[in-house]
Amino acid sequence: MTLETVSENKAHGGVQGVYTHKSAETGTDMTFSVFVPPHEPGAKLPVLWYLSGLTCTHANVTEKGEFRAACAEHGMIFVAPDTSPRGDDVPDSAEEYDFGKGAGFYVNATQQPWSKHYRMRSYIESELPEVIVASFPADLERQGITGHSMGGHGALTIALRNPGRYKSVSAFAPIVAPSQVPWGEKALGRYLGDDRAAWREYDACALIEDGARVPELLVDQGTADNFLEEQLQTHRLAQACEAAGIDATIRMQDGYDHSYYFISTFMAEHVAWHAARLT
Repeated sequence: MTLETVSENKAHGGVQGVYTHKSAETGTDMTFSVFVPPHEPGAKLPVLWYLSGLTCTHANVTEKGEFRAACAEHGMIFVAPDTSPRGDDVPDSAEEYDFGKGAGFYVNATQQPWSKHYRMRSYIESELPEVIVASFPADLERQGITGHSMGGHGALTIALRNPGRYKSVSAFAPIVAPSQVPWGEKALGRYLGDDRAAWREYDACALIEDGARVPELLVDQGTADNFLEEQLQTHRLAQACEAAGIDATIRMQDGYDHSYYFISTFMAEHVAWHAARLT
């Protein structure tokens, strides 16, 4: 496994880097960012994964997420992968922002032509953690996961499918029930086919209904988010967690929208929340 450095910059006493590698899962080059805070030589540090939303790459949170000061304070590595495979040979639906490149939905696609490259579930769950632990001072016994919108969907479903792996789980404005909303119906139908039973393992509310559990959740959702009613439907997650007895702190943040102005406002609180459970 060869990791190529795109850039490295000192920040808050640590290093903010961007890296590429050839992915066996997606069959493409993949780019991701990692912030490593200042630490003693030989120390192993907890890891917080951040999964981005529709149309994003690693760069959005890296440039606008305002996580580095908090990660430096708490001694936390912050990993931001891409949202989908990229490249000229990767199929796309260029006229649709919510499908194709930038919209991998963290699934392993089963339908042609998507199934060859769109394997973001295995990339995030299996391949990239091996790259991180081989190249950075990461302690994978202490992992947390978070994400925004489509990435919030990814964080919730990945944590629910892998009980015990992630010691902390949070999300910003997540898609909580993609099988019930237009964004998810489009993506899951095309990537996975018409059998809605196959969609359930990519739907946080369905996973909880089917018995999947995490100890607790932290979710922030803006009340002025123009996607809230049609696409996000946060109330469904609250209902599912209440029925399942999951300790869910779901905070409706008055006047905040879906943007990185919202995310950056509460990012330090999320980092501290994860740190309390990982360190």
